[in-house]
Amino acid sequence: MTLFERLTKKAQEHPQRLVLPESTEPRTLKAAETIIEKGIAEVIFLGKKDEILGKAKELGLANIGKATIYDSDDKEFTDKYAALFCELRKKKGVTMEDARYTVKNPLYLGCLMIKAGDADCMVAGALSPTSSVLRAAFQVLKTKPGISVVSGAFIMLLPQDCVYGQEHMLVFADCAVVPDPTMEELAQIAVATAKTTKDIAGLDPVVAMLSFSTKGSASHEKVDKVREAAELAKKLDPSLKIDGELQSDAAIVPSVGELKAPESEVAGHANTLIFPSLETGNIAYKLVQRISGAGAVGPILQGLAAPVNDLSRGATVDDIVNTIIVTCNQAIGDKGL
Repeated sequence: MTLFERLTKKAQEHPQRLVLPESTEPRTLKAAETIIEKGIAEVIFLGKKDEILGKAKELGLANIGKATIYDSDDKEFTDKYAALFCELRKKKGVTMEDARYTVKNPLYLGCLMIKAGDADCMVAGALSPTSSVLRAAFQVLKTKPGISVVSGAFIMLLPQDCVYGQEHMLVFADCAVVPDPTMEELAQIAVATAKTTKDIAGLDPVVAMLSFSTKGSASHEKVDKVREAAELAKKLDPSLKIDGELQSDAAIVPSVGELKAPESEVAGHANTLIFPSLETGNIAYKLVQRISGAGAVGPILQGLAAPVNDLSRGATVDDIVNTIIVTCNQAIGDKGL
């Protein structure tokens, strides 16, 4: 069973309430058609019902009418979410009038529905800039307890003849969000990525904090940051199997791990790689993807209090379907199902 076959099956067994705020965007509607037809999630659209159903008819989609549709201009529906936003942002001087204006924005309304317990997760970005999606999520949902930073992971689907990783997978982070994480942020990224490895990749996380040094082979403040981040991550999650600092070959090649870090239970066996900066993570995932022909699933946003994922504005219908499946599985993982 492939990764997405397994994730699809789990989503079908535990359908989550998914908000799609970009309700008349053609690729999103086509993706929603697949999601509804396969019973992967309970779809919630935000927008004008006539416009949504009209666009669906134009596209020849038969199942969109099975979704729940809420009108973001319906004051009777939105006022409770405006009151919630006003309460959440009152220290920032937000008035009820301000809040009523804000909830007309479907990105904010979707996040507020999740905050209120009326939805489980959201996918957006086919029409909206990443900054807009993240701003709504930050302001409404904030981050998980003990986590102050949002990061982005990629699941690398390695070729079948690749001897590294586990079940032909490695998880990389942060490859998408934080340019130069502090020691504390790096530790939090490690903890959050371990959860992604478990909930999405379906692997027991074995986490390597990467550096240009292995166990003191080099001396530098950047090495110290990685080593200290590994120690802090252990305190944040004592159950975590994690070690660092490790060079990338020491992390994933058993013979090198045994040679360079013989006492480490992680060296040579890591399935989750935490890069010391955004530039290293982003460069690494793109090189692995292009040189080896690996698939790259992501970025999977992690650290938010509830699952919200951002799409590339160039996303295909299949990209959107896959992102929805991942997001639903994040919500399932958060519930411990």
